[in-house]
Amino acid sequence: MTKLIYGISAGFHDAALTITQDENILFASHSERFSKKKHDKDLSESMLSYAIDNFGKPDTIAYYENHTKKKIRQLRSGENYNVFRCNPTSEILRKFNLSKVPFVSYDHHMSHAAAGFQTSNFEHATVVVIDAIGEFDCITIWHAQYDYNGKAFYKKLWSSKYPHSIGLFYSAFTKHVGLEPLDEEYIMMGMSAYGEPKYADEIKNKYISNEYEIQFKENLHIGIDPTFLDSNHHTHKIDVAASVQTITETLICNVMSRAAAIGKSYNLVFMGGVALNCLANRLIGNYFENIWVMPNPGDAGSSLGACALNYGKQMSWQGPYLGYNIDRPYPVDDLINELQTNKIVGVANGCAEFGPRALGNRSLLADPRGPEIKDQVNSIKRRQNFRPFAPIILEEHVHQYFIMPHGWDKSDYMQVVAPCKFPNRFPAIVHTDNTSRVQTVPINSKSGVRKLLEVWYAKTGCPMLLNTSLNVRGFPMVNDLQDAAMFEQKYNVRVL
Repeated sequence: MTKLIYGISAGFHDAALTITQDENILFASHSERFSKKKHDKDLSESMLSYAIDNFGKPDTIAYYENHTKKKIRQLRSGENYNVFRCNPTSEILRKFNLSKVPFVSYDHHMSHAAAGFQTSNFEHATVVVIDAIGEFDCITIWHAQYDYNGKAFYKKLWSSKYPHSIGLFYSAFTKHVGLEPLDEEYIMMGMSAYGEPKYADEIKNKYISNEYEIQFKENLHIGIDPTFLDSNHHTHKIDVAASVQTITETLICNVMSRAAAIGKSYNLVFMGGVALNCLANRLIGNYFENIWVMPNPGDAGSSLGACALNYGKQMSWQGPYLGYNIDRPYPVDDLINELQTNKIVGVANGCAEFGPRALGNRSLLADPRGPEIKDQVNSIKRRQNFRPFAPIILEEHVHQYFIMPHGWDKSDYMQVVAPCKFPNRFPAIVHTDNTSRVQTVPINSKSGVRKLLEVWYAKTGCPMLLNTSLNVRGFPMVNDLQDAAMFEQKYNVRVL
């Protein structure tokens, strides 16, 4: 008998809902896409209405973390402001008459692990989860495999407990350089390429007691001493960013080294919010032969992990196009015409991407060859001029144009940084260090962007486009036709 499962991640940041039926993933989306509130921590009523109307009410609700354990940790750490709050989903479940549906919850890091392993094509894997914090775990290493009945089995091999957290370390310094923690860590990662790690030793001496064991001298959950390395000068901030990125890469590599030593598999599944650090990801192929990072490795993706744990077996992963469906043909010819005429165009078509990155269905696309394109796109998106844009490229051409890091023959979900072989030919998609955050598009892609790239290549000889999310800084990605029309009207860019 089939069972409809609603997997929920909510209450802290980036709430999300996943719906599965047996191994099939029917729907997965972020609350923010429906509520229009960036990083919305609560389940959106309009998203839940959409889910019930299109897929029906669930037989089981699976929650991504252990609410009781989390409250115990919050009490111990002095986070008393909301410690007596009931499970953050309770009120909205009652509102939709779902409060009597069987409800189960799983540990935070296990949900991360399952979202990765049970969407991979591995029969066994070493799973590494690195994030800010779960209930108590901040880093975990697991052995995962399927038994003879196809049931997923997880054994925790090692963990680092709160407050010893790479994610908290990175977020604390994100705030320290004037950015928004739990939001703009990726901006600090981009800043780091402009600086030199001249403060790395000073930062390590003050805050890190053991690099290999991932032990910190202070609880960085409360932030960085505001007098430490205090300066508003831009050059100072980019050197701090470079220093923190360098230290973070060392810490991640230490975790990967340990995982390779104690793990039982040469396959790596890497999950948790820190897995979004695509600059650090270039190094992890030094420790494992095969790598899988699910395109939504943070907390939102754990809504899928909760479903996977409840189902118990391998999920049928068909790609990240799992959200709200703008059901119309992918307008390849019109997009080509707009790119050749105006160089920049938006696309809102098919099912929205599940994850923080646009991968062709809610994208702002541009010709990567023009020297003026980067500034034009930055102006549209209202973002800092120093920030890079990513290329989306036909998978079979990636090695002609990029030096892919060891272990990364492809990067379907924009998960790793690689040097560009011809940076002068593609100025719109290279960073100041001549690298690019590469997205490859396979032949069997579920997005119409594959056909678009094929036609673009046939017409121009260029197998790639600039690809960035169809949104403006501070706002979620375009979700539906109304959002698309508003973007087009406000920014005078066609959205097809």
